[in-house]
Amino acid sequence: MEQEKLDIIYIDQYIVAVNKPSGLLVHKSPIDKHETRYAMKILRDQIGQWVYPVHRLDKPTSGILLFALSPEIAKIIGEQFANNLVKKTYLAIVRGHTPLGGIIRHPLKETAMFKHQQKMVEKRAPQDALTLYRRLATTERPYSIDRYPSTRYSLIFAYPKTGRTHQIRKHLKHISHPIIGDAKHGKGNLNRAFSHHHNSHRLLLTAVSMRFLHPVLQTPHSLFAPLQQDFLAAMRSLGWDETCLPSSQYQMEI
Repeated sequence: MEQEKLDIIYIDQYIVAVNKPSGLLVHKSPIDKHETRYAMKILRDQIGQWVYPVHRLDKPTSGILLFALSPEIAKIIGEQFANNLVKKTYLAIVRGHTPLGGIIRHPLKETAMFKHQQKMVEKRAPQDALTLYRRLATTERPYSIDRYPSTRYSLIFAYPKTGRTHQIRKHLKHISHPIIGDAKHGKGNLNRAFSHHHNSHRLLLTAVSMRFLHPVLQTPHSLFAPLQQDFLAAMRSLGWDETCLPSSQYQMEI
């Protein structure tokens, strides 16, 4: 059997970044303990050395995933993430026509990893969370969901300024523009209709750009991930393509 490989978008002697597909775990997780495929193991086998995750993407989210190649480098970059110094841009397809742009400031509760932690976590106060977004395109499709005679969609950039679990997904649900394909925070009938009409079976959220300070060179470093075919196919089914995105590759909110 041919060894599975990930799309490496950047590598040097200190860090490596991949374009993670939707449906792949970053590392072993108690939430999905029967899953045997995860990015950390695939990449380790692919490049022949141990890799150290410095952040995470949800299993259904695709896009830029950054690893360090030593514990020391992981600590340096991890501190940038912890201090919200890493600038990230996500692309999403959401329900409805959003405003041209906006600020979502809505505190979020922590998510318990294990059942025995749930009561303890629920007692904690919600944490501050901030997401900015910008609308790129809109469309309307002639099929009905709920009481509406047609269904509207928006293509947006989302810029998380804090790093809470499922932050973008929860924030877009909070403003009644859930991400299409979000089984946990979206709308089931909307997801089923989109899957039926557009043959899409994934969460339509992807990390397209990232900017951080290189841990050794100490210079600003930018990463960009090409859109994966399943995401691009969903866009095209709505009449959009990459011309909807800013011409300077993928614009980053700095």
